[in-house]
Amino acid sequence: MMSDRIPMTRAGYDKRKAELEHLQNVEMPKIEERIGRAREEGDLTENAEYQYAKESQGLLQAKINRLRDELSRAVLIDPSRVAKDEVAFGATVRVRDLDLDEEEEFTLVGAGEEDYAAGKILVTSPLAQGLLGHKVGQRVEIEVPAGTTRFEILEIRYDQL
Repeated sequence: MMSDRIPMTRAGYDKRKAELEHLQNVEMPKIEERIGRAREEGDLTENAEYQYAKESQGLLQAKINRLRDELSRAVLIDPSRVAKDEVAFGATVRVRDLDLDEEEEFTLVGAGEEDYAAGKILVTSPLAQGLLGHKVGQRVEIEVPAGTTRFEILEIRYDQL
């Protein structure tokens, strides 16, 4: 099933992989060392440092598991191989919000590259999914958590090629 695949560029994949390796090889050993030191202090039932370190270990392990899962489902996308006349992975799309009469710009990126403040949105987000496959001049209505958003597509670029 394609929906459980996670589109990523090579850069996004490498960034996630580096983060995973850092967590496993640097952060986890630090926490394990803290647990060992706290354990040496005796009674674990009233040892706040031990409890905190164990909780931190659980949270870190959850993050490691999430990253492993994302990397295992990654599909590397080469943005240079997509159709240039329609919205696809890697596109920067300039739109007019038909309700607010404002222009906005979004770049559709893969996991590890999202930066909402900079307009870089996940290609798997409802907004990006609603833009995919459309061309300049088309109007789209997209269901988002806040309701329905209406856009006219003004421009499609592929800057990072």
